[in-house]
Amino acid sequence: AIPFGIYDLVEAMDNVESASAAGDSYPTTRVLTADGVVSLIGCLMGNPFINAVYIGHPGWKAMGGRIGYSAATGVMVIILSWFGVISLLLAVIPVVAISPILLYIGMLIGAQAFQTTPRSHAPAIVLALTPHLAAWAKTLMDGALGAAGTSAAAIGLDKLGAVGVLYQGMGVMGGGSILTGLVLGAIGVFVIERKLAEAAAFAAAGAVLTYFGFMHGEAVGVGGGAGVTPSVALAYAVVAALLFAFSRVPDAQPETIAGEATAVPAE
Repeated sequence: AIPFGIYDLVEAMDNVESASAAGDSYPTTRVLTADGVVSLIGCLMGNPFINAVYIGHPGWKAMGGRIGYSAATGVMVIILSWFGVISLLLAVIPVVAISPILLYIGMLIGAQAFQTTPRSHAPAIVLALTPHLAAWAKTLMDGALGAAGTSAAAIGLDKLGAVGVLYQGMGVMGGGSILTGLVLGAIGVFVIERKLAEAAAFAAAGAVLTYFGFMHGEAVGVGGGAGVTPSVALAYAVVAALLFAFSRVPDAQPETIAGEATAVPAE
């Protein structure tokens, strides 16, 4: 429940920011409060599903959706739930008929990430995507192995590694992908902007979150006292220390800002 709650919180903030980048600004605190209050009311009434700020605001807006779109969706879900026909629709409508709209939304969200941020931040965006790609690849692999009646443990991690399948690495990289992506992306952005003290702070936060399993782990805990993934937590701590040390060193060669004329030294 804790990882899912963190995921929903971060996703809500991300989607509010996505809406802001698309030209529609909403108060984040009020959105998160409404999200939580409605979810609590639903829980008290026996609903096991929490409310969420759904992804894809730029896509829905580009398709002409306005506030009535959300209202109509809610009314339709209530009607379908009352009459118990959701399972029937899921059985009648094939997944391939629904997937294209999700692909469209994904394309817009992915494009927005690069279009609404400085061009210099592109490497950080790609870095932030890697945990999600690792988690997705591991999910596909687990599904394929499960369908074949086996598992990675049964086959052996060494055998998988021998053919280039880094199963354990994907599990570590993809664990807690939502937080991992945020931390790695933030570190990348601050390194690019040469704000090394801020990058060190995020690396230190990554070390703490990794130690307790919120990142690079499949369960929250302390892993017998040594941390869930101690080697990764130590790596974050080392990176944090190095970045902080570098931040205390004055720049010997200041970077020339694009578009500015380089000063000619006096003779």
